[in-house]
Amino acid sequence: MQKGSIQIREVTGTRELKEFIMLPARIHKDHANWVPPIYLDDFGFFNPKKNSSFAYCDHIRLLAYHEGKAVGRAMGLINHRYNDRKNENNARFSYLETYEDQEIVHALLSYIENWARALGAEKIVGPLGFSDKEPQGYMIEGFGQPISLATNCNMPYQVQLLENEGYTTEVNLLAYKTPLTDEIPLVYRRILPRLEKLNCDFRIKEPINRLELRKYIRPVLRLTNIAFEDIYGSMPYEDHEMAEFANRFIIFLNPHFVKIVEDRHGQLVAFVVGMSDISNGIRKAGGRVLPFGLFTMLKSGRESNQLNLMLGAVEDRYRGRGLDVMMALKLFKSARERGKTVMDSHLILEDNLKMRAEVERIGGVIYKRYRIFQKSL
Repeated sequence: MQKGSIQIREVTGTRELKEFIMLPARIHKDHANWVPPIYLDDFGFFNPKKNSSFAYCDHIRLLAYHEGKAVGRAMGLINHRYNDRKNENNARFSYLETYEDQEIVHALLSYIENWARALGAEKIVGPLGFSDKEPQGYMIEGFGQPISLATNCNMPYQVQLLENEGYTTEVNLLAYKTPLTDEIPLVYRRILPRLEKLNCDFRIKEPINRLELRKYIRPVLRLTNIAFEDIYGSMPYEDHEMAEFANRFIIFLNPHFVKIVEDRHGQLVAFVVGMSDISNGIRKAGGRVLPFGLFTMLKSGRESNQLNLMLGAVEDRYRGRGLDVMMALKLFKSARERGKTVMDSHLILEDNLKMRAEVERIGGVIYKRYRIFQKSL
């Protein structure tokens, strides 16, 4: 493209929002590994009138055009709640999707950088959305591996184009693949005698349907708020956001992959949430829930041999007591009974050595790496 031939427009109406959401499908049309978003969800997520996260963020949604055709998109954010909690003054870029052309990336990022400087930001990081609950980072290793829900599926060229704009490493994240076999991991077998003593003080709750599961949503997310307080990019859920989260994902959760630990007073003190991988179903349905896409997605989850680990936490005062092992043994058993043979750990910060060690002790192997980048403004 000729220098200066890219025009940047802000998303201001329904027509531009649709273009913003649908553009990645055209960019990735020959990308066999790409998984589209669930479009019904996206139309609410990117709409400030429907997504309450916009209320505490300055934001800008952009489309790049060349000769009247959309060739790239990006969103800029300044998350004031997060900045205040962390005593930072950072901006973010997210959902950057372009064809392989430096001028497109430069035009979009320059626009966001100038916008962020004008609002007083000192640094920009990304890809990072409102929080770590969304796809974050660009894949830098594992491009031939299948993509799991809630992770980015970028082309290798996107990383190089970003680095050419002066972006360097902020943090790295790792995804582990762990075999789910009938044999109990050795590290767990050593702990089993201790677990028998825990039965008097704690009990495992295993929801049997979504109605029962729903009553645990708020206690689970409240514990998440506490346990994830120091995790990079993590934002605590407010009460209304807990309801939004439940409505977005509960339909895809199999209650058998959710394990709850309560103390003798019936208070939730630990949990783990797994989810069948539905990526193939999303791909087959083209990201469309209606009219029959939802059934395709749910069917693919039942047929998939992969369990995705979505969330898990133990209350601080009970860490090291074996509650995580109690839940893992129950989760692995339920997964194997339903044909799951591997588990994806989701993303773990590279410097979270404790979590990494726990996954590696049960046979987990790194199979994908992601990177969040940064640049001083």
